[in-house]
Amino acid sequence: MKLGLGKIKDALKGGSEKNTGAEKKELNEEEIEPHRVEEVIVKTKTSEQKSEDEPENEPEKKHMIPVNRSGARRTGLIFFPAFDWAISPTHPEREERLLYTRDQIFEEGLMDLPQIAEYKPRLADFKDIARVHFCVPDIKAQATTPHLIAAGSCLVLADALMRGEVKNAFALIRPPGHHSMTVAHGNRGFCNINNEAILVEYLRKKYGIRRIAIVDTDVHHGDGTQEIFYNDPDVLFISFHQDGRTLYPGSGFMNELGGPKALGRTINIPLPPGTPDEGILYVLDALVMPILKDFRPELVLNSAGQDNHYTDPLANMRFSAQGYAKLNEKLAPDMAVLEGGYAIQSALPYVNTGIILAMAGLDYSCVKEPDFKPGMFVQAARDRQILEGVVSTQLENWNNRDSLVEAEIAKHGDFYRRKKQIFYDTDMIQELQEETVRMCPDCQGYVTIDSRAHRSINDTRIFGVSVPIYACNRCQEEAREEYKKRLNSPVYEYVYLQDKKADEYRAYNIRTKQETVY
Repeated sequence: MKLGLGKIKDALKGGSEKNTGAEKKELNEEEIEPHRVEEVIVKTKTSEQKSEDEPENEPEKKHMIPVNRSGARRTGLIFFPAFDWAISPTHPEREERLLYTRDQIFEEGLMDLPQIAEYKPRLADFKDIARVHFCVPDIKAQATTPHLIAAGSCLVLADALMRGEVKNAFALIRPPGHHSMTVAHGNRGFCNINNEAILVEYLRKKYGIRRIAIVDTDVHHGDGTQEIFYNDPDVLFISFHQDGRTLYPGSGFMNELGGPKALGRTINIPLPPGTPDEGILYVLDALVMPILKDFRPELVLNSAGQDNHYTDPLANMRFSAQGYAKLNEKLAPDMAVLEGGYAIQSALPYVNTGIILAMAGLDYSCVKEPDFKPGMFVQAARDRQILEGVVSTQLENWNNRDSLVEAEIAKHGDFYRRKKQIFYDTDMIQELQEETVRMCPDCQGYVTIDSRAHRSINDTRIFGVSVPIYACNRCQEEAREEYKKRLNSPVYEYVYLQDKKADEYRAYNIRTKQETVY
């Protein structure tokens, strides 16, 4: 199924250097006996005290300094198809999903191009997962070995990027992750853990990267990534997707702008079904790129879903391989992470080849689907008017973000609360949540989540406390106290602490009275 890309063959000049230094890290967890829980918490709080000269809202562990990448010339690539993991033998998210892509990129010699640096995957640590998720009942239950390798592959490329070994990187991995939210009771939208969010928190903790933009180009709204960073003003989340009124997960509307202190940092772009290359590239040029220029992120990450393709069986869009390559060339992400895309033979081999060539700065003009003809999809005039209205509305929201935040903060007292209903379509779980955000004047505030999941035979109720990485000392102390207060509560099965500032993560089992520390 070769494309016959003569220009790729001409570019072959021998094998690229491959990184063999990425090793597996052992998973680390500690079982705490019930009578030691109080002692461990007290010791931790003592170790968290800071000297008076240290900035209050800084993480407690020093980070590594990223290397200047201006001299880097290669594109980092990891290919992890997870051939041993599937939701079911006939499910769209199954082993064969990247089979043709693997054949394509290896047969065409893309991995041997001097412009490509191939890296080996590794497992993510449990701690990497705990920075993002409250996994119920624990991480082992939600993250299989393929999930850990998919997330770990992103971290391998993040390290290569920060060390200046590559100019950009593309993680061709599965399982996907952008529907997975902070609380993970099971699989929803084919996702258990959120690779992109795990990558963001890793970059922040290890390298001190603060302002990050995530552009989600999957046809389905990236509701999990949006939820995780909804209250974070330092993460700009932009998602363009098929209109949620016509497609799962039924969200991603323009009024979803972010939490009170992060209004305008979530930008949703619902697209009419049937939108072709012209419409998506118009939105990119007229809305996404101006906002990115204004936000000035330290890094741009792309949740590179490929189910906007005109042959994808799960959606109704009209994007082509050429359109994807042009989008990537214009967006120029520092790193792309594969999400959805289920036309395993007619789309993914061509789209992935186009993206790889665009990221490597090579000619992608010869990458075309066998049945594609220029001009076969035309933007309807009515849909163009809809897109122009979306661009106008969201530019206004972006330009007024500071006044929106100011007005919203004035409506609330010490806490902001919202209730959510979340459906796990894969595992058939109904979840009810109450999220509470501390409206702190000195930082973005800590968050608590009271979550009840209803399955067919039983309910599970958990309580989670999350401290942001740049929390003030007062919020950190209050949050840890909230965690301690719930340890003896009979209404919960599990209680979790996520202290990103201290990089400390705890999960307490009320029934066994055992605490796991990551």
